[in-house]
Amino acid sequence: MLEDEAATLRAARELAARLQPGDVVALSGPLGVGKSCFARAMLRALGVRDAALPSPTYAIIQPYRGAHGPVAHMDWYRIDDEAELRLTGVAEYLVAPWITLVEWPERGMGLLPAAYWRVELAIPADAPGSRRMVLAPPAWQGSPKSPTGSPESG
Repeated sequence: MLEDEAATLRAARELAARLQPGDVVALSGPLGVGKSCFARAMLRALGVRDAALPSPTYAIIQPYRGAHGPVAHMDWYRIDDEAELRLTGVAEYLVAPWITLVEWPERGMGLLPAAYWRVELAIPADAPGSRRMVLAPPAWQGSPKSPTGSPESG
């Protein structure tokens, strides 16, 4: 459980510290849960120094220069299907040397690499100011973990 925005940003920074070139992070959750906020914290932790870090809802792909290589932030919310997504050229950003963050990955699951980081954010009904986060690293797909590596208890 992420008790507040500060905890959410801290979890994003912790995850960013684990990423390597070629890693893809799929950020899922309902509209307004904080996927873009989480992505911006990760971008900052990866060394992106651009003054503004807008959500790429209309651009689809926003490339950046990070401290240790290229970073891409994608938002697939406006995409209707994988065929449309393929036409945007996203595939070149889903491999090394890129580290790529994808919001709304459900719109193009077939384009994601076989192994990727899965982050699911939710707003608990009994604690609307907090967030529940499930993290599944590539080597642990199918076994959700918390950002600190311990099993997620919900």
